[in-house]
Amino acid sequence: MLPGFAPTLAITLTYLSLLVLIPLAALVIKSAGLSWAQFWSTVSSPRALAAYKLSFGGALVAAAVNSAAGLLLAWILVRYKFFGKAIVDALIDLPLALPTAVAGISLTAIYAPNGILGRHLEPHGIKVAFSGLGVIVAMVFVGLPFAVRTVQPVLMDLDPLAEEAAAVLGASRLFTFRRIILRAIVPAMLTGFALAFARAVGEYGSIVFISGNMPLETEIVPLLIVTKLEQYQYSEATALAVVMLVGSFSTLLIVNALQAWTRKGGRHG
Repeated sequence: MLPGFAPTLAITLTYLSLLVLIPLAALVIKSAGLSWAQFWSTVSSPRALAAYKLSFGGALVAAAVNSAAGLLLAWILVRYKFFGKAIVDALIDLPLALPTAVAGISLTAIYAPNGILGRHLEPHGIKVAFSGLGVIVAMVFVGLPFAVRTVQPVLMDLDPLAEEAAAVLGASRLFTFRRIILRAIVPAMLTGFALAFARAVGEYGSIVFISGNMPLETEIVPLLIVTKLEQYQYSEATALAVVMLVGSFSTLLIVNALQAWTRKGGRHG
């Protein structure tokens, strides 16, 4: 065992407990103030179910879109040289630095019925602002950097000699991509998916501007929790938060299990 293991472990556990475990435990304890009937009535109401569907479903769709777009952008940034590459690379991180309220106002201004793009989409029956599609657009916007930045370093570290050897041996580009490149980047893509999903499911600021916040239609769970808090229904708010916690943690566990499985398959493949 390395020297200093015990004190570093103690510091790590203390830090983790203060910042994560104790607040989450307090959340569960607060929701325990409700009876089981009250808890179930709160978390299974039609309004709550619609909010779960939009929050988790929209986050899954946004994370999937970001995984594909993130791979494409990372591939372009790593494999090609072009004018303005540094600017494009910097713009990818903009959603991380941009205040969410500013992002929400910007997206609404673009996709509103009288917006720059919205005025051209509305006549074709495509409604983005104040709809579920607008929620997904906001989730994609805030989650894209995670999908790109997790794949980009892996692509940079890939040995081009392996691809050249496959080409010399007569392998097609599709076969080379599937057997060499994709196998190496799948764990990173899953990590990006998980981070983008986690970011999307917890997003609040940008979504409240573009969604319209209509109950049963475009209301997300974080907004419903804030509404409960404003009505001094603290136990009901924590009950909804517990469901969000369980759902998010379960999704991340599944993604981590898939990562471990793909890494294991890569070692034995």
